[in-house]
Amino acid sequence: MTKKNLKRILLAPLDWGLGHTARCLPLIRHLQLTGSHVTAAVNHWQRSFIESNCSGIDFTNLDGYNVTYAAGRNLNKIKIAAQVPAICKAITREQKWLQQQVKTLQPDGIISDNRYGIYHPDIPSVIITHQLHVLTGMGKAADSSIQKIHFRLLSKFNQIWVPDVEGATNLAGTLSHPATLPDNTRYIGPLSQMEAADTEATNGGYLLILLSGPEPQRTLLSAILWRQALQHEGKIIFVEGNELAQRPAGVPANITWHNRLAGTALQHALRNASMVICRSGYSTIMDLISAGKRAILIPTPGQTEQEYLGHNLNEQGIMLSRAQESFQLQPALTAAGKFPYNFPALAAHYNDYKPIVNDWVTSL
Repeated sequence: MTKKNLKRILLAPLDWGLGHTARCLPLIRHLQLTGSHVTAAVNHWQRSFIESNCSGIDFTNLDGYNVTYAAGRNLNKIKIAAQVPAICKAITREQKWLQQQVKTLQPDGIISDNRYGIYHPDIPSVIITHQLHVLTGMGKAADSSIQKIHFRLLSKFNQIWVPDVEGATNLAGTLSHPATLPDNTRYIGPLSQMEAADTEATNGGYLLILLSGPEPQRTLLSAILWRQALQHEGKIIFVEGNELAQRPAGVPANITWHNRLAGTALQHALRNASMVICRSGYSTIMDLISAGKRAILIPTPGQTEQEYLGHNLNEQGIMLSRAQESFQLQPALTAAGKFPYNFPALAAHYNDYKPIVNDWVTSL
């Protein structure tokens, strides 16, 4: 593709944790291979994460939805529901932002990861989501009402890309396989930032505790796991998942502590872990399956998507899941030693997105 015909792509991942940004990394890399130029619309910490993994792209600032959580599981559901009006305002705000940005950026195509206001009627616009079936945790009536609103928002986009596989053998279960699919839905296969690693997964003989997600739940889980990690005799890599976190006093010799890991350092730590303890975020799950890593999942309390994913994967014998409120490290590790970890055969599907992206870029 000549410079004259170079396609300009605006990519905007949701800021609700790092998962949406992380799963866009393989898309960014492949778009660059097609000869496209990518501009990422992100906040400052998303930009820092992308810069630690990719080069040669531009950035423009886009504020996030700034969703906050409560300390208790039931309070979380109530608090998230109470923020729906603010989220709707954020969607309207980002749509106005986009109308101004296209005048300067002049994108040929737009890719939004779960940002429902990032579409343009005159520019081919794609939305990435694995959550076609919304689980509110407040009953079927609430699910049905939100589903209608959700499909109406999705209809603004020319294509819907679902990072999962079609059929019974999949990762997101009913989340990505509703009874009725919206028009222009395409399953693009799972996405993982791990695909760029140069080495095969190994067993390094250590436990990787990989924290992430919204506050205050990240800090609450960190406190639980740190107390229990101090009683563990084996080797541990403990990642706080917060770049502002301060190193605890008296870290024992068997624990390597990091406030955050990214890029090749994160890939190395994950690929060489003997066991991983982490949230049940969908992007994390795709990374774990890609790397062939056994994990103990701890869903964020009150985040119905993570709770469903943890339960669904546990029931299928794919990943062990345990509740945060009653988590005990040693019993969980014992249970993990007996768990089947029947990973689905999805390795080849991690490349499914490439021809779909190629066709889309060619059509611009």
